[in-house]
Amino acid sequence: MTALSINLNKIALIRNSRDTEYPSVPLHAAKCIAAGVHGITVHPRPDQRHIRADDCYELAAMLGDTEFNIEGNPFAAPMKSNRQSVSDYPGFMEIIRQTRPAQCTLVPDSNQQLTSDHGFDLRKDGDRLLPIIEELRAMRVRVSLFMDPDPEQICLAKDIGADRIELYTGPYAEAFGKGDQDHVLEQFKTASDCAAEINLGLNAGHDLNLHNLHLFKRTMTSLLEVSIGHAFTVDAIELGLNKAINAYLDCLK
Repeated sequence: MTALSINLNKIALIRNSRDTEYPSVPLHAAKCIAAGVHGITVHPRPDQRHIRADDCYELAAMLGDTEFNIEGNPFAAPMKSNRQSVSDYPGFMEIIRQTRPAQCTLVPDSNQQLTSDHGFDLRKDGDRLLPIIEELRAMRVRVSLFMDPDPEQICLAKDIGADRIELYTGPYAEAFGKGDQDHVLEQFKTASDCAAEINLGLNAGHDLNLHNLHLFKRTMTSLLEVSIGHAFTVDAIELGLNKAINAYLDCLK
């Protein structure tokens, strides 16, 4: 069965809209785990607009055997907090050194991006990523690279030492139910097959939901894990948390 990792960024965003600790990110993680999810994902950005560095530390201390996946830009530098009640952002790699998550998903997003919207160009960034990947593997942290469905780039990910890739599924979600759906899905299938051929683990995420996930899972036979947050949060409001988790798990069987 493909593993389901729940992204808690939107829970943190709701909390951050008030000067409060409610809703609690660790408590929400515990509820998701109790309902049957396989992992917890967070994406701490330098402006800490949702997940904060302190959230990462608290989650690392309480998750136990549940997989912890921290994603973000490995080149993100320290940044001062603009709120007295929020600790400074220490830099992405410093968060990883302090937490040692099971998996680190490296993403090429800038501080100005609303959300992640493209994968790495390893022809440009491969040499910069190489020492970071080596450090992560020395810490026994599994390395996943956020990638577009481009077989050439996927082969480069293997060459620089990544354990997995996470396919950026935004284009698939955009095409779902439209005339170019099959063409776009075939691009992802080719990328999935390429990863399998070179023994590179396959994750996926971004804009996957209860409508489009089942077809994607059925097509990508080597899919190991999906991370879902935005759509899941909306579904949990409509269905309730436990029912929403069960619905996503059913898609992944």
